[in-house]
Amino acid sequence: MEGLIKGLAEVALGFVGGDREDIPERQANQEGEERSRSTWAEVVSTGKHEYHEQEHGSSYGHPSNDRRARKDEEAEQESSPGHSTSWGSRKKNEDLVHEDEKKKDVDWEVVGQRSHNKKRHPSVLHEVPKENWQMFKLPPSDQTYNNAVHYDADTQPSRRELSNLSEACNKLWELDLNRLIPGKDYKIDCGEGKRAYQKGDMASGSLFKWLGDDVLRRPTYARFCSLLDNYNPQEGYKEVVTPEERHEQAAFIQEIGRSPLIKYLYNYLVGNGVVSGSFEEFKEILTHLWFDLYSRGGGYGSSSAFEHVFVGEIKGRGENAVSGFHNWIQFYLEEAKGNVDYQGYIFSRSYGEHPDSETQLLTIQFEWNGVLKSVSSTLVGVSPEFEVALYTLCFFVGREDNHVRLGPYSVNIKCYHLGRDKIGSAFPIAEC
Repeated sequence: MEGLIKGLAEVALGFVGGDREDIPERQANQEGEERSRSTWAEVVSTGKHEYHEQEHGSSYGHPSNDRRARKDEEAEQESSPGHSTSWGSRKKNEDLVHEDEKKKDVDWEVVGQRSHNKKRHPSVLHEVPKENWQMFKLPPSDQTYNNAVHYDADTQPSRRELSNLSEACNKLWELDLNRLIPGKDYKIDCGEGKRAYQKGDMASGSLFKWLGDDVLRRPTYARFCSLLDNYNPQEGYKEVVTPEERHEQAAFIQEIGRSPLIKYLYNYLVGNGVVSGSFEEFKEILTHLWFDLYSRGGGYGSSSAFEHVFVGEIKGRGENAVSGFHNWIQFYLEEAKGNVDYQGYIFSRSYGEHPDSETQLLTIQFEWNGVLKSVSSTLVGVSPEFEVALYTLCFFVGREDNHVRLGPYSVNIKCYHLGRDKIGSAFPIAEC
């Protein structure tokens, strides 16, 4: 019903690109329930590989693991409202994880599971070296990072860029040399279009047809993936951040800090007098900006900028809607697991060109865990470091509406502040 009402309002206003439910809520602090959370090691499935043919080549699959499924079901029950987790059940889960980690003959782990969705996902599994997700949990100083990436890129902003946000955002697009190439690194099928208020599934298949086997093994992509399972998607429930998860956060910032995008961002903010201090101090600022917890949905310490923007949250308490969730990597992985049902793209106001497999700025509709996201927008194929740099730049020097150019796309980067020093939400809206 909410989606219907929202859609009718959007038609009346001629607005289809914005995520109204992403406007940050300012509610009184209230203790939410703590929940047990599966780690990167726990959600990565193991199993013997079986060969699957697909249109672009080959991928690997694995038979279902009943014991793993039972463990995931128990973890889901533990995170549900009103469930009290006993020491015995926690100990059982920990023993299962330790048992998996003791298997010396398993050199690789597999990201994703077979889709249980009615739409079969053609490319659901990708191998990630087992030592990666083990290593990401070490103290940041003990981890191994990619060599600093230079690309002979000019990370010093010009005078024109310093005075023009759109020029600076377009420069970030040019510096994203880690961005994927449609048709080479991945393929999508946009299906048919619809208006936001229309019911029904206009996509016969999944959005992602395939993703290159090496993509999620790239350093910044792999570290980004390690963060996605650190959160309870139910809005209002208190997050419990373990030392290992803090290590993953710091290591992710260290990794993207080696890219020209974050170096350009730092130089830009220094050039405009927004930040001062060393580059190492700036990386601390990024860590706090994206990962510090705050209240959303009435729960103290229940959300963060990273969780809302990239992972997504599910509103409860009668609202029953998805908020946030603007990252294509999270969408791909959740679709591969059968948790996301893509339902088609949203028509633009001008009803001009329809998106195709080459389009990298999409406005779409989908269900996540059975809950509707009536209008969502995402940049497909961009690197994690690009999105962090883009939204951070708009937060510090932009406004709520930031009309900029990103390569071939005219975009409004919506950026909501929560208080003075927190990102409430950030996402792109296609402008025609």
